[in-house]
Amino acid sequence: MRRQLISSTLSVVLVVVAVFGISLVIVESRTIEASAKDGVRSEAARLVGTVESRLVAGERVTPKSIGITASDDRYVRIDVPGRKPIELGEEPSSDAVTATEKGSQGEEVLVQEPRSVVRAEVVRTLMIILAVALLAVASAAILAVRQAHRVGAPLTDLAETAERLGSGDPRPRHRRYGVPELDRVADVLDSSADRIGRMLTAERRLAADASHQLRTPLTALSMRLEEIIATAEADTPEDRALVKEEATIALAQVERLTDVVQRLLTNSRDPRDGSAITFDLDEVVKQQIEEWKPAYRSEGRALVRSGKRGLHAVGTPGAVAQVLSTLIENSLMHGEGTVALRTRVTGNQAVVEVSDEGPGVDPQLGSRVFERSVSGRNSTGLGLAVARDWAEADGGRLELLQQLPPVFGLFLSRETDRS
Repeated sequence: MRRQLISSTLSVVLVVVAVFGISLVIVESRTIEASAKDGVRSEAARLVGTVESRLVAGERVTPKSIGITASDDRYVRIDVPGRKPIELGEEPSSDAVTATEKGSQGEEVLVQEPRSVVRAEVVRTLMIILAVALLAVASAAILAVRQAHRVGAPLTDLAETAERLGSGDPRPRHRRYGVPELDRVADVLDSSADRIGRMLTAERRLAADASHQLRTPLTALSMRLEEIIATAEADTPEDRALVKEEATIALAQVERLTDVVQRLLTNSRDPRDGSAITFDLDEVVKQQIEEWKPAYRSEGRALVRSGKRGLHAVGTPGAVAQVLSTLIENSLMHGEGTVALRTRVTGNQAVVEVSDEGPGVDPQLGSRVFERSVSGRNSTGLGLAVARDWAEADGGRLELLQQLPPVFGLFLSRETDRS
């Protein structure tokens, strides 16, 4: 491209220089020739006047008296009646610029200038015009190279930026070049880089959130299936009823797993795109206790609930269940002793508190425990971050109310009790 810019610029300059140079040569040649003719004619008229004034005064007509000297450029001949002609200079042997003037006393003056002198002047003028033209072309070449570099370098840089975007590096470069059109392209590429970066971040977050959030219901589901397998060969009505109950709970967990997948996909597009409804908070809490009791029982621990009953909250039951499931799983993995779920009311909000008897949250972490990739127990650090996102998407919030013993609180908008 740089070569094309230089070639096109030089082509334009050469055409302009050629057109104006040829025109200038023609004009200057005619001007020099006209000037030579005017000079010869003016010299002849001057000499006729001088000779005539000498003749009228009765003075002798000599080269000295009329003020002319020999010249290599011009030939002068003065003819006075009855006298010998006066000649100065060498008479041209070829074509010359000639002027003849006659006076009232019969005198005649002939002035000639060789055309070689005129042609020499034309050649000198042509050389000057050619030198100026060459200087103009050289200057244009330098400016063309600089302009090509000024335009070509940013284009190369923009091409590298586009190549980086295509190779998966969405970092904007924020470079500007002082050329409005190129700066516009840079703005568009930076905007595209931002959008691609956000898309890649959303995809990575979706993959990380899905892998983490699906683990919890799958763990609970696997435990339920183990319970079903353990009682599959039962013959008593009580055992068959237990198998049916476990299968029903497992089916409910599968449905919640489907809801989790749908919710993750929805959040990857718009984290605020929810379907909040008024639901029975007791049912969600009871469901979570039933799902997680086998896991706690196998660990020799207890999962209990207390507090106010009959609360109705506004939100998405599946999202609230997932948040509580994350808190219960964290207490199972990182906590100790009995895990308690307590429901209460504060203002116009329903609160579900989840606490255990473990060592609690590292004091150095504090509220940073909700940040992604922040963990005090060598875990992924995603669970609480995703749980807070889901709570906020439902119009609620998830907070660490106490570090030791650990108490997490899920705050939800509340509908007035129906009792």
